[in-house]
Amino acid sequence: MTVKRVILIRPGETNWNREGRWQGWVSNPLSDYGRAQALALGRFIRNIGMSTLYSSDLRRAKETAEILAKQLGYDPTYDERWRERKIGEWQGMTLAEIRAWYPEQYSQLQANVDDFRVPGGESRSEVRKRVVAAFKDLLAQDRGNTIGLISHTTSTHMLLYDLVPDYDIYSHVLGNTSVTTIALDANNQWSIIAANDLSHLEGLTSRSFGELEEKNDSGD
Repeated sequence: MTVKRVILIRPGETNWNREGRWQGWVSNPLSDYGRAQALALGRFIRNIGMSTLYSSDLRRAKETAEILAKQLGYDPTYDERWRERKIGEWQGMTLAEIRAWYPEQYSQLQANVDDFRVPGGESRSEVRKRVVAAFKDLLAQDRGNTIGLISHTTSTHMLLYDLVPDYDIYSHVLGNTSVTTIALDANNQWSIIAANDLSHLEGLTSRSFGELEEKNDSGD
């Protein structure tokens, strides 16, 4: 295996990100601000030696990937397994609305954060299973030493939780167009060498879900 470093990228901002709404699998486009973030990221990402770019096939991820591809000079590879957590009936809702309208289910989520399945959606454990399988396939394709991956908040957290020893979801924030880099260490284990890097934004802000103290994810 020649893959030694993986660049994990969150998509640019959408209007629902700005409003704090859980997106799940909805086909939201990037906002003008999100496109500006992606353009700034593109100028940065072309200089770090990525040989290929994989991406979720959700619209906000694809639009981010297309902007980066213009700087990288090659097309992304899309895979639905890199999608955000499917959140069913909670799609489009804010956290306050979920608490108010689904109090029993929200309590169940807090009590069993990994295995609770959102009504009409997925559990964290189900997300973890699909992204780990996708990552194994990605490594098997062996398309270079440094590869890029555009995915979403919960899906990225679940991948890191599986790969990186002692990874703590609640101590890591992932902002829009953030870059988190993992690499194989001397013991052939994945470790984080840069987390939530936003230096490319040069004055633009980046939103993350603001309630990491709670046992939930944002649905990106």
